[in-house]
Amino acid sequence: MQALLEQYMEHKKTFSRGAGASRPHSSSSSRPRTGGSSSSRPRSGGSSSSAPRAFSARPPLGRSFNASRGGSSRGGGKRGPRKGQHIDISKFINKTVITEEAVVFTPEHLFKDFIIDERLKANILGKGYNAPTPIQDRVIPHILHGHDLVGIANTGTGKTAAFLIPLINKVLLNPKEKVIVMAPTRELAQQIEMELKGFVKGFKIFSVCCVGGAAIGRQISDLRYQHNFIIGTPGRIKDLIERKCINLALFKSVVLDEADRMLDMGFINDMRYMLALMPKERHTLFFSATLSPEIAVLIKDFLKEPVMVSVKTQDTSKNVEQDVVRIKAGEDKLEVLHDLLIQPEFKKVLIFGRTKHGVEKLSVALGKKGFKAQSIHGDKNQGQRQRALDTFKKGMAQILVATDVAARGLDIAGVSHVINFDIPETYDDYVHRIGRTGRAGQKGKALTFIG
Repeated sequence: MQALLEQYMEHKKTFSRGAGASRPHSSSSSRPRTGGSSSSRPRSGGSSSSAPRAFSARPPLGRSFNASRGGSSRGGGKRGPRKGQHIDISKFINKTVITEEAVVFTPEHLFKDFIIDERLKANILGKGYNAPTPIQDRVIPHILHGHDLVGIANTGTGKTAAFLIPLINKVLLNPKEKVIVMAPTRELAQQIEMELKGFVKGFKIFSVCCVGGAAIGRQISDLRYQHNFIIGTPGRIKDLIERKCINLALFKSVVLDEADRMLDMGFINDMRYMLALMPKERHTLFFSATLSPEIAVLIKDFLKEPVMVSVKTQDTSKNVEQDVVRIKAGEDKLEVLHDLLIQPEFKKVLIFGRTKHGVEKLSVALGKKGFKAQSIHGDKNQGQRQRALDTFKKGMAQILVATDVAARGLDIAGVSHVINFDIPETYDDYVHRIGRTGRAGQKGKALTFIG
């Protein structure tokens, strides 16, 4: 296992000069904010007559920010505040224009070439999928052969389909097969189930989504009926196990999606508890954006001769332009945000805050200024969170304000900007936050407020 970790760390070093790396400083002269005059997109209830403020594109040399200040209450996590990192502000800046031609990925397989059920192939092709993404191309054959697997990939690379497709095929071959999928957040679990339903349309394959914030009675009832897949968060799944509603001895396939995030949220003991209840002879799949020493220990303890596949090429997307917004002494942070949001290019904006209270307060304040804003955080129940997310996804709200509960795994099309209203606790959190924009080959922008 030490060799596995060293192999990954060596791979990571190769890309240490990626977009997220510290870059030489250029001129520190001020420049106008992104966009034109603030009068170009007036909004009811918000002043639009003042000119946009200017801000320095570069912080003082060598300055770093203590990301732990201000305390935190992580949206949906089961642990208390953690100590943050010192993050060099230069890591929030990447204005380099990529001019070289992008390397075109040529898959070794097409979906029609995989040895899977023809009905499943038809559903895949019916969804418009033809050529797999790199992670799908590399891991699907291994999963089809029954190998335990560790998949290291950036967010938004298609790993959900990478594990669902071969596992659905396994169920089609053996209708008694049971699969459990664990994810760190309610939203990600629901997203996985939604994708599953698209692939199994017309099949007699059923699933139960077991997440906190939703009525447990309904989930207990659903578990009494035939199901092949359980998809949920560790806390709720453990609760249902203790209520004798789930018998993990019947499940021979398990997926831990965003395993690093589940560890970060304090679920490591729950994960160990549940894996220990499963048969020793099982099919175990780990997917993670990073391979930490803690993950390496879990892999050693619970996976059998796993295949490791890494398609992670860099920490931050080349499609995301990153910059900082410096708040000067005496400036109102909310007014600075307002002057950005009235610019026409800020069409679909995801704003991240550190605390549940702060996120809700900011969402209400933006509403009073005439913006259509929704919020997601751990104090909202699942129905409220899902309605807020759907409203934002459908374009009925310009802004979604969220804690880091929305930073991992969620696939929201067309996010034009990510704004870090509060500094993230760690650089990994930053990477996952800005990964919500610049997806599917589109360009995106990320701004981080400092000062």
